[in-house]
Amino acid sequence: MPFPDIDPVLIQIGPFAIRWYALAYIAGLILGWRYIVALAETDRLWQPRSPLTRNDADDTLLWAALGVILGGRIGYVFLYNPAYYVSHPLEIFYVWQGGMSFHGGAFGVLVAMFFFARTRGIPLPSLMDAVSAAVPIGLFFGRLANFINSELWGRVTDAPWGVVFPNGGPLPRHPSQLYEAFLEGIVLFIVLRLLTHHFDALKKPGVVTGTFVCGYGVARIFVEFFREPDQQIGYLFGGWFTMGMLLSLPMAVAGAALVWYFVRAAGRTATARRK
Repeated sequence: MPFPDIDPVLIQIGPFAIRWYALAYIAGLILGWRYIVALAETDRLWQPRSPLTRNDADDTLLWAALGVILGGRIGYVFLYNPAYYVSHPLEIFYVWQGGMSFHGGAFGVLVAMFFFARTRGIPLPSLMDAVSAAVPIGLFFGRLANFINSELWGRVTDAPWGVVFPNGGPLPRHPSQLYEAFLEGIVLFIVLRLLTHHFDALKKPGVVTGTFVCGYGVARIFVEFFREPDQQIGYLFGGWFTMGMLLSLPMAVAGAALVWYFVRAAGRTATARRK
């Protein structure tokens, strides 16, 4: 399949350009914020009621944006291409050229939400549950932007849906960005939506967060078998193990452990209430 004729730049007026990459981040943040507001305003989903006010939900947008952008960029610089940015330090700030790490962004959001929760007196597990439920929205748009940017493409394939990327050589490759958009965005959002709206997961603080962390880790490890590793890093060993797997494996394990811990904690709390 030929790569779709999509210009990464939507509109350009002189030196000013609006890129699909930037619009994807904006769309993910705004729609994610609106989803958090909707969760915060639905008291029946929480126990005994929502711990977030409308103002709290509104203010998460700025804090989350700072965490995503700063953490994502710093994570990419230090985890994926430190040698290049040591030689080109000013390009650290060229975020419009791509180069963001999800793992760095996730850590940045965690740090931002920690301080936000402390300043507002919000229980951190509940705040992280609301944010985690919305993150797949941003992941979906972000992976679509990776596809439009012709970056983070997959390994060479003979599958009929392989795509010949303009900067990926003459051979068709897995559109791994679309695999990630589907698994990390659509599938993970549906799973979390079922937990929050049909299984009372928000009444067990921390369970949604743990499920998201585990689900993302599993999805990313799976896609890494189809995704071409970053050229400057390559395979870490065995011709198959990548940096993405190395960073995602602890997430999958830690997420499962968090779910187990918070489910047990919620059970103990419920037992104490009955007494």
